[in-house]
Amino acid sequence: MASVGGAPLLVVVGGGGGKVALWRERCPGCRQERKVQASDGIPYADFLYIWIACLCASLPIQSLFPYLYFMIRDLKVAKEEQDIGFYAGFVGATYFLGRTISAVPWGMFADKYGRKPCIVISILSVIVFNTLFGLSTTYWMAIVTRGLLGLLCGILGPIKAYASEVCRKEHQALGISLVTSSRAIALVIGPAIGGFLAQPAQKYPNLFSEDSIFGRFPYFLPCFVISLLAAGSCIACIWLPETLHFHDDDKAESIEELEAQVRGSESTKNLLKNWQLMSAIILYCVFSLHDTAYLEIFSLWAVSSRKFQGLSLTSQDVGTVLAFSGFGVLVYQLAIYPFLAKYVGPIKTFRPAAILSIILLSMYPFMANLHGMELKILITMASVLKNMFAATITIACNILQNTAVTQEQRGVANGISVTLMSMFKAVAPAAAGILFSWAQKHISGLFLPGNQILFLMLNMVSVIGLVLTFKPFFSLPNSTRHS
Repeated sequence: MASVGGAPLLVVVGGGGGKVALWRERCPGCRQERKVQASDGIPYADFLYIWIACLCASLPIQSLFPYLYFMIRDLKVAKEEQDIGFYAGFVGATYFLGRTISAVPWGMFADKYGRKPCIVISILSVIVFNTLFGLSTTYWMAIVTRGLLGLLCGILGPIKAYASEVCRKEHQALGISLVTSSRAIALVIGPAIGGFLAQPAQKYPNLFSEDSIFGRFPYFLPCFVISLLAAGSCIACIWLPETLHFHDDDKAESIEELEAQVRGSESTKNLLKNWQLMSAIILYCVFSLHDTAYLEIFSLWAVSSRKFQGLSLTSQDVGTVLAFSGFGVLVYQLAIYPFLAKYVGPIKTFRPAAILSIILLSMYPFMANLHGMELKILITMASVLKNMFAATITIACNILQNTAVTQEQRGVANGISVTLMSMFKAVAPAAAGILFSWAQKHISGLFLPGNQILFLMLNMVSVIGLVLTFKPFFSLPNSTRHS
């Protein structure tokens, strides 16, 4: 044991490959890294906290879709029924616009002050602004509260870096997949909460009266329940370990810096010139745009009238379909995907998933010819498959991004990723809403029916993403070339 600048150190030399490590007992990052290196097992407790935090950050997004159409209708901002999709798109877009503005600052904050403070502040923003969204009485109040929620919920970038830092390298795929699986369980719980708890005075008159707060604010109950879950998650953050290294002595080098010197690796300070990172981020952005636009279009299309080539489902029906599909994706990510990643590799599953997604989505417009239980079963199965393909692509993109940079750059790198991805996601709901309204006003008279053009345009985004997975555009990191 030695001391540098008053900070106790533990120096470890050799031990496989001649690596040199410099530990500081007062540094939370050093303590966590020593803990990770000392154990070959999976850090289940840390993964659980990551999963809970991601879940609560995802619920406000996923719970919105079953009742958004009806909320916009009740706010009386749309002059015609066909215009509801137009206004609904901007409600979803403002959240991602706020996240676009704040993603890089949140990444810098996480790299300077730690991952844990960023996660806690993000969960607090969910509690406050998600609650206020449920109390919205005007369209502009809904827009502002969703925008502020996106602005102050900066968890997505830092949590990905965090998930790759609390475990050994061989468990990173599982850690990052948990971030995605939290979205999968949010796809189960969120739509169920939104579909079954919205408009409670109408659905459950024996429990909620029209004069109660839940009768006067028909979309407050699902938001309130999510805020309660977020409050519990905020308490659970007490047990989150910090993974960022804090060293007071500027002359001393961190563990990662010493290892980088031994390996002779180059520092990628200008991340925008790191093409391995940027090619993975651009792929992620394209498929994120597709997934967000799909979810917006699906939720609007499912509840719209048969006269506009919709499915005429209720908010409960949509909540049930999305909840079942989310459960199917959760089972896939926990029971099937780890074997695919182990024996095939996370990268080789990328293109087949994109191709199968395109084929599946081209069949959606013809489901409007079905009715009753046959329709519900088929649309649920299709939704499960669609989300499985999306999860496969998302996990691969996240792995590519995090293996293209060193630890001290992951917060900012993921911040750049979230910024660009959020820009695409901000465009997606607005564009999807505009396209959906256009399709409903052009049922016939074109070379294809409006709903078929709608899903054709959606598929074109996937085709672009698929093309971008080939050289010379795509650059695979060395660490994953033989995955």
